[in-house]
Amino acid sequence: MEHERCRRLGKRCVILIVFFVVLIVIVAVVLGLTLCQNKCEFESTFLSRCEKFNEYDCKKVWGAFQQAYVNKNSCKVPVEAYDPLIAAAPFKPQCNKTMFWSKTKDVVHGLTAKRNDCFVTLEDTLLGSVLDGLTWCGKEGSKDVACGDVTAMLSGSIDEPFDSTSNFASVEVPRFKAPRVKKLNVVMVIQNNAISNCTDPSLKNLTQALDKGITYSCKDVPESQIQECGAKPEIACGACW
Repeated sequence: MEHERCRRLGKRCVILIVFFVVLIVIVAVVLGLTLCQNKCEFESTFLSRCEKFNEYDCKKVWGAFQQAYVNKNSCKVPVEAYDPLIAAAPFKPQCNKTMFWSKTKDVVHGLTAKRNDCFVTLEDTLLGSVLDGLTWCGKEGSKDVACGDVTAMLSGSIDEPFDSTSNFASVEVPRFKAPRVKKLNVVMVIQNNAISNCTDPSLKNLTQALDKGITYSCKDVPESQIQECGAKPEIACGACW
């Protein structure tokens, strides 16, 4: 009797072991397919965005990006690991044309899509385009984000136009360095007949955060006026607001 009970328990143990092995295999396969799908979708998005820029070898750019970043903790990758990527797709700021934005993405891109003779955003560059909306630590310490007169379009429809937690405040503004950057022109996007938002207290934080030697101006501009500038290429860049 004792021998028979041990034999039955042995069968049960074998069945349980087989069950757990099969379960682990299924989980591993599903997880592997999910990770592969995410990676393939990421690569596909990266390459399709890159191909809009005809002057670059997108496979080479992807290879440089993948070598530095994929399958690694992006925030622990050493800065120099990104050097081949930056070399493959160098960022070339266009002096006096660079536009930054915070909470005004649709308005800004609606304008630059039609008037790239006047303004260019970081998303209009190759790396800015392919990595838009993706988590990426970038090249820390780089100051080559803008030069000359810089424009920033902020939203006058929110309580704090200059949000200290935004990318514009925490990442981009600290990289505006004089004398490379000479002036920051803030365009406050407001609705028609809205009150002025250039007097908002949060903008005091912006002026205090600017590097010494960079001058500052702010102008309230109705959104309809910005849209008109985009729709009429005959309007001179300087007359948009």
